[in-house]
Amino acid sequence: MTQSLTSDERAALAAVDSLGSDRWTRLLADLIAIPSVTGTAAEGDAQRWVAEHLEVLGCDVDHWQIDLAALTADPQFPGMEAPRDQAWGTVGVLGGDGPPVLAFQGHTDVVPPGDLAQWGGDPFTARVEGDVMFGRGACDMKAGVVANLIALEALVRSGVRLPGPVAVHAVGGEEDGGLGAFATLKRGHTAGACVITEPTSETVIVATGGALTFTLTVEGAATHGSTRYEGVSALDVFIPVYQALQDLEHERNQNASQLMSEYPIPYPLMVGRVEAGDWSSTVPDRLTAEGRFGVQIGEDVALARAALQERVAEASAADPWLRDHPVRVAWSGGQFASGRYLGWSDDDGSAGGDHWLLRALQGAVADVTDAVPRPRGAPYGSDLRLYNGAGIPSLHYGPGEVRYAHSASEQVRLSEIGVTARALVLTALRAPSHIA
Repeated sequence: MTQSLTSDERAALAAVDSLGSDRWTRLLADLIAIPSVTGTAAEGDAQRWVAEHLEVLGCDVDHWQIDLAALTADPQFPGMEAPRDQAWGTVGVLGGDGPPVLAFQGHTDVVPPGDLAQWGGDPFTARVEGDVMFGRGACDMKAGVVANLIALEALVRSGVRLPGPVAVHAVGGEEDGGLGAFATLKRGHTAGACVITEPTSETVIVATGGALTFTLTVEGAATHGSTRYEGVSALDVFIPVYQALQDLEHERNQNASQLMSEYPIPYPLMVGRVEAGDWSSTVPDRLTAEGRFGVQIGEDVALARAALQERVAEASAADPWLRDHPVRVAWSGGQFASGRYLGWSDDDGSAGGDHWLLRALQGAVADVTDAVPRPRGAPYGSDLRLYNGAGIPSLHYGPGEVRYAHSASEQVRLSEIGVTARALVLTALRAPSHIA
């Protein structure tokens, strides 16, 4: 799939090389140092950091405060889990008039670091060991944001003629639903195609499963612990409900599409948080369980919700106590539908569609690495579904391995930032000169 490089392509790649790994190492360390946990004020600080870099590159920059009241009132709002009183969007466009032919997209928010004792240091102070940088957000996905900036800087430095404007979309709130991407698209920012530089382990993600946050409320009957037989423990009656959810997960993961076949559990159903009781010697009269429900590629979100609600109702009906006190299901927090690249013709992993982006990106990566990245699906929700849903064919390709995301060993190979940036500049130069 490799092809002879044009003089402009060689110039753009040389510009990436001239920037050098020290450049993206410093940028990533600086961005990690901003503790942009979803919902905090530092989320806006990271957006401002990106906006300032785009301005230095000579981009036409739109950096705006998102109207949260209007956004959350929108019937299509994708939800959020973290409370926030402000949010910011950032888009930079380089070159020409008209809508961009290609956008590079990345989110600047990160999840909380968790137990600090497991980090062995400050999670927001980058640590480098050889080619690897550690820190919260290193993999998910500040390395991807830096790759976007490096690619744009190389295009500027090389002075090459672009086929059309190229944009960088930096968004917040991805980790808890995608409000940043939703706001960016609602503001009218568009592109002929989009590469989202999430970590992809040297593959190209053409489809993602969805993830719906749910809350279960289980009612019990309190009494003194010494006479627990007189009460009903909400924890005890939750156990068969939990087992029913495990059974549902098993059933929904039979015969998954070829795109998801490499994952032991393509569509996980997980209870991540449980709270019960208010006193150690009182039988708990209430339990709440929050979890994540995997949506299959192409599955209607309403049908997915119905499947979980029906299974919980069945488990309640089978229990003498819950029959009269059924478990309540609420859909809380982020609501990620599944997504699929608009140029993908089927879901069995055998063929791509007619849209240019997948072919161009695979060819660009092959020219940079001598290996064609294979297409696959991903078992998590992302902004991909929002961009494709808005009619912008979008893929994931970026530095890092998702297994390190959200962990106390979060890390990325610095060399992968350079690989991604090189692939992005070639893809931008091979874009069509107009939006079809």
